[in-house]
Amino acid sequence: MAQPAFNRRLKILYAGYSLGLVLFILLVAGAERLGMRPRMIGYVFMFATLALYASIGMMSRTADMVEYYVAGRRVPAFFNGMATGADWMSAASFIGMAGTLYLDGYQGLAFVIGWTGGFCLVALMLAPYLRKFGQFTIPDFLGARYGGNFARFVGALVAILASFIYVVAQIYGIGLITSRLIGVEFEIGVFVGLAGILVCSFLGGMRAVTWTQVAQYIILIFAYMIPVVILSQKVTGIPLPQVMYGSVLEKLGVKEQQIFDSPKEVEVRGLYQARAADYEAKIAALPNSLAVEHKALAAQLEVLKDSPRSSAREVFNAERALKDLPRSEAEARVKWDAARRVAAEQAERPLAHAEPYPGKDEAASDIARRNFIALVICLTIGTASLPHILMRYYTTTSVREARTSVFWSLFFISLLYFTAPAYAVFAKWSVYNDLVGTAIDTLPNWIASWGKVGLAQVEDINGDGILQLAELTLHSDVIVLATPEIAGLPYVISGLVAAGGLAAALSTADGLLLTIANALAHDLYYKMIAPNSSTQRRLVISKAMLLAVAMVATWVASLRPDNILFMVSLAFSIAAAGLFPALVCGVFWRRANRWGAVFGMAAGLSLTLYYAVITHPFFGGSMASAWFDIQPISSGIFGLPLGFAVIIVVSLLTGAPGQEVQRFLDDVRYPGGGGAAAAPQQKGG
Repeated sequence: MAQPAFNRRLKILYAGYSLGLVLFILLVAGAERLGMRPRMIGYVFMFATLALYASIGMMSRTADMVEYYVAGRRVPAFFNGMATGADWMSAASFIGMAGTLYLDGYQGLAFVIGWTGGFCLVALMLAPYLRKFGQFTIPDFLGARYGGNFARFVGALVAILASFIYVVAQIYGIGLITSRLIGVEFEIGVFVGLAGILVCSFLGGMRAVTWTQVAQYIILIFAYMIPVVILSQKVTGIPLPQVMYGSVLEKLGVKEQQIFDSPKEVEVRGLYQARAADYEAKIAALPNSLAVEHKALAAQLEVLKDSPRSSAREVFNAERALKDLPRSEAEARVKWDAARRVAAEQAERPLAHAEPYPGKDEAASDIARRNFIALVICLTIGTASLPHILMRYYTTTSVREARTSVFWSLFFISLLYFTAPAYAVFAKWSVYNDLVGTAIDTLPNWIASWGKVGLAQVEDINGDGILQLAELTLHSDVIVLATPEIAGLPYVISGLVAAGGLAAALSTADGLLLTIANALAHDLYYKMIAPNSSTQRRLVISKAMLLAVAMVATWVASLRPDNILFMVSLAFSIAAAGLFPALVCGVFWRRANRWGAVFGMAAGLSLTLYYAVITHPFFGGSMASAWFDIQPISSGIFGLPLGFAVIIVVSLLTGAPGQEVQRFLDDVRYPGGGGAAAAPQQKGG
C-alpha cells in the first residue's frame, strides 16, 4: 500500500477507535448508574483493554525481520510521535509524576523539565543520525561506528541493564494498578500484567508494539485528562486545570500556613520526633535493647491473655508485635533505622508547595538547588540516551520524518506534563480541605483500599480521633490513581484512570522488553555468536529472550524492590553515563575510537552504579557517603563527565579510526536521504 493511502487509512482507523472509546466510557458510566458494582467495572476496563491490545498484537504478527525490529520503517511521523509518547509515558510519568509534585512541590519540577528537555537533545543530536544509519538497535550503531564487537558488547550490556531496571518499575506499577482495579493480591496482579505485556509484543515485535502503543496513548491521555478536568470544574468552576491551578495554588499557600502551625499539628510532630529519638536510642543500645524489647512484649502478651478484660483485638495486636520483632541484631538495626527515618520525616514541618529550593537554612537550600540541577541534567541526558526511545526513530520513513516525529513526540508528551502540576495542586487542595481535621472513623473508603497495597496509611498517634496532616502518609504512586476517589467522582472514572495507568505501564514495558530481547538476540547472539543463523532462528531466539526476560522482571517486581520513581531515575542515570558520551562522540567527534568508547562506557556505568550503591538504603548505603550531598537518584551526574573524559583521553592516546569510519561518519551526518548508511567492515574485537 502506498504511504499516503496508508496514512489516510491509519487516521480513519484511529479516529473511529477514539470515538468508540468515548462511547465505551459513557456505556460503562450508564451501567454504574444502573447498579454495576465497582469491582465489575474494574474487570470490564481491564479485560476490555487487554483484549484490545491482544487483538492488535495478533493482527500485527509478522515473520519479517524489518517489520519485527523496526515496523517496516513506514510509521508516519504523527503516529510514531504518539507511539513514542506512549512508550515514554511510563508508570513513573503517569502514576509517579503528579505524586512527586504533590510530595515535593517545586523540587518535583526537575522531572518535568528534565524529561521534556531531553527530547530537544534527541531531535538535535541523535534521532536524525540514527535514522540515517538505519539498522535495528543502538548497539548496532556503536558496533558500526567504533568497529568490532567490544563497543557493541558494552553498549548492549548498558542497554540491557538500564532497560531491565526500567521494566521492573513498569511491572511493579502494573501490579499496583491491577491489584486495585480488580481486587487481587499485588503478586497476582503483577503476573496478570505479564500476560498483557506479552500479548502486545510477542508475535509482532516492533510492528505490534507500535500500533498497540498508539491505541494505548489515546486511552492514557483520556484517562489522565478527564479526572483533573472534572476536578478543576468542581473546585474553580472552569474545566481548564492547566490555566486555573495557579489560583488554587495561591489559596493552597494560605491553607498550608493554617495547617502547618496549628497546635495539634505541632503536638503530633513532637510525638513523631519522640518516636524517632526512641528508635535512635534503641539502635545505640543494641543488642541489649532487642532482648529488653522481646522480654517486654512477651510479658505484655501474657498479661493480656490472663486478663478477662482484654479484647481479642488487643491480644492479636500483641501477638503480631512480638512476631514482627526483629530476630537478630542486624535485622533490628535495619528495621529500626528505617522506622526512625520514617518517624523523623513525619516530625518535620512540611514545606510549602511553591517554595523553590526548600530548606531550613541557606546551606540546606544550596543542597536542594544542587540536587535540582543534578536531577535535571541526569533526566535530560538520560532521556536522550534511552535505547527503547531512540529505537523508535528507526521506524520512520526518512530522516526528515524522524525529526518531525520528535516534534510530535514532544507535543503528545507535553499534554500530560503540562497537566501534572495541576493534578498535584488540585489533589493536595482536596486532601487539605476535605480530609485534614476530620474524624478518623469517617474517612473515605479509598484510604483503607489503598492502604491494603501499602500506598496510604493513617495513624492516630495522639489518640484524639481527628486526622492531622502528619498522621496521614500518602505514597507518591497513589495520587493520580486515587484522585477520582479523593474528588468523590463516580467509580467509572477510577476505572478509567487505572486503565490509563495500565496502558502507560504496558506500553513502556513492551518497548523495554523488546529492547532487551533485541540486544540479546540480535546484538549478542546474531552479531557476535551465530552470524550465519537463519531469519527464522533469529526470530525464535528473540521471542524466547523476550519471554525469559519478562518472567525474570516480573519475579523481581513481585518482590517490591523500591518505589517506581527511584528505579526509573536510576535507569536514566545508567543510560546517560553509559551511552550518551559514546553516542554523541560517535556522531560529532571523528577522533573518537573503539577503545575510548569501550573504556568510556565502562567507566561511566561503573561510577554511576558505585555511587547508587553507597548512597541508597535499598543497597545498604547511606547519604553519609554522598558526594556534595547529591541524592542517589542523580548518580549519573558523576558517571557522565567521567565517561566523556575517558573517551577523550583514551581516544587521544590510541590510534585514530580508519578511513572507512570517516566515510561512514560522512554518510551518517549528511542531512538528506532516508536510507541506511553503509557500515564499515568490522575487524576483530
